Amino acid sequence: MTYTGQCACGAVTATIEGEPIAVRQCWCRQCQKIAAGSGTTNAMFETTGIALRGELAHGSYVAASGNQLSQHFCPRCGTHVMGESSARPQYRSVRIGFLDEGHGLAPSTLIWTGEAPDWAHLDPELPHVERQPPPPVAAKP
Repeated sequence: MTYTGQCACGAVTATIEGEPIAVRQCWCRQCQKIAAGSGTTNAMFETTGIALRGELAHGSYVAASGNQLSQHFCPRCGTHVMGESSARPQYRSVRIGFLDEGHGLAPSTLIWTGEAPDWAHLDPELPHVERQPPPPVAAKP
């Protein structure tokens, strides 16, 4: 499968080859800051399958998991593109909102639900992980 995406101003574009390893909605406090109070929804792809065009800015910090996280975004319009963790350099978590319409992806797991605000609507049909989830397992070819 091929996915495409672009930021709000079109300065950053991507073509992504392959299926996501996981699609998760994250409710950690850092994601809430990025998403103006809600959680972020992310599709985790193998790094080698992502081809980006355009300039990205980034910020890094040590997350509650103890991992170094880097968040990448368009420096012109501020659209968040993806995140990467020092614990999983082989993957990038692409923001679902960055992907072009028609991608058909939806979260299958909610993570860091222990940090979700009381008013958050967490889908009771999906698995909830209170803190750091176990590492994803890539599908065998």
